[in-house]
Amino acid sequence: MVFPAPDIDYGALHAECRGRLFAELNAADALKNKDVVHVALFQGGAASFRHDTDHEHLFRQESHFHYLFGINEPGLFALIDLRTRETHVFVPRLGLDYEVWCGRVPSNSEYAAKYAVEYVHYVDELPAVASRLLLANGTEKAQLHILSGVNSDSKRAIVPVDVVAALGDTLATNARIAVNTAVLYDALVEARAIKTELELALLRHVNTLSSLAHIDVMKRTRIGMIEYQLESLFLAYTSFEGGSRYAAYTCICGTGSNAAVLHYGHAAAPNSKQLSAGDMCLLDMGAELHCYTSDITVSFPADGVFSTRQRAVYGGVLAALTAVRGAIRAGVEWVDMHLLAERAIVQALIDAGIVLLAGATLERVVDLEVGALFFPHGLGHLMGKDVHDCGGYPHGRARLDRKGLSSLRMNRTLKKGMVLTNEPGCYFIPALLLPAFDNPVLAPHLNKDLIVNEYLNFGGVRLEEDLIVTETGCENMTKVPREIDEIERVMASGRSYQPESEIQ
Repeated sequence: MVFPAPDIDYGALHAECRGRLFAELNAADALKNKDVVHVALFQGGAASFRHDTDHEHLFRQESHFHYLFGINEPGLFALIDLRTRETHVFVPRLGLDYEVWCGRVPSNSEYAAKYAVEYVHYVDELPAVASRLLLANGTEKAQLHILSGVNSDSKRAIVPVDVVAALGDTLATNARIAVNTAVLYDALVEARAIKTELELALLRHVNTLSSLAHIDVMKRTRIGMIEYQLESLFLAYTSFEGGSRYAAYTCICGTGSNAAVLHYGHAAAPNSKQLSAGDMCLLDMGAELHCYTSDITVSFPADGVFSTRQRAVYGGVLAALTAVRGAIRAGVEWVDMHLLAERAIVQALIDAGIVLLAGATLERVVDLEVGALFFPHGLGHLMGKDVHDCGGYPHGRARLDRKGLSSLRMNRTLKKGMVLTNEPGCYFIPALLLPAFDNPVLAPHLNKDLIVNEYLNFGGVRLEEDLIVTETGCENMTKVPREIDEIERVMASGRSYQPESEIQ
């Protein structure tokens, strides 16, 4: 099965994204002074190499730049006249050596047609074009807007463009030009938080591709395989069937106790365990296309049949997943969705005898933060150009000082057009549980003997789906088996199972 990309006008898609930026700038009154020229300067990503070698990493564009212009090539700049919305893209002046090694270089007019921008110039022409835009009127002052801010998810600051290096000392120090770092970043982050219809079409497509790949891995999983084989099956499917050259993030393929490691799969834990009978598999993987991501997690027994313990834990996480999905709509607070999921998981643990009421109510046990021992991460996050997309903490919203909630990647009121993940989980993490047994507040609510004897090496369960927020609910883009009987049927069907038959 070849899964072709949808017929999308990418030039129109990114023109709409620029329109979202203009709308946010206008909403913030950032351009209200009509006597000032407003020009925005953007810098794309640079090529990177493996340490001191000539091995060039496969380039992936900086997300803000790709959002606005859709160009996945290194070394570019762009200028936008924010009053006229005129767009100028600047490409490197590549020579014969590049053409010999890397192929023909398109003309600037070809670039302009391909990316649907008004003007394409060479990078060495950037100072002259910037001067014309900023100083066109001999009496007006000008503001040069550049990106400057901190990603609320990663807590990493964007590196501002070096204005002197880009434009030259003469222009950069012109008294009529003020560099403005106050408004562009926040406006662009908020623009990215609400997806356009063309963006949603692409996100639906990559979600379906990743769903099909997860189903394919599920039906091929066998005892005795290595975790990295599950990773390779997923990557091969999304690449071979869908043309995805990039994973949206490092594949997490935790089995057995590794399923309790939230971001397993990194270089020090490289998906290297052999699958054993009785293992729970937690596979968190997503493809990326045109710099748009997906983020899907499935959990299933390695031998294809749920044990009693696996059913209990999986059932609690599934109850949380479906409760949140049923409650999401525009106007809902994301913090409330996390608490809804946490209550469902704690209730399932009470039903299984793992968590004890000890004379308290469910709400009291949740208030004591018992649930955070088993569900220590946030419920989900915004998703789009980046799998952990920007915009989770707008101005006026702060992280909450409570276990579980302090790990939320988002604290905001949901709006129509947001795309987010719903990913409750339940894990048995020794580093959290063993100290809790000695905590006088938490210990009475933990069935220590049952946890130590039957669950401490269980691992964990996480279920993750990607949702579009609507006015009255949400649209679930993820199409993978979730019910226990569905999963067992898929795994029993083996190689005769056709994953595309599950996508309606």
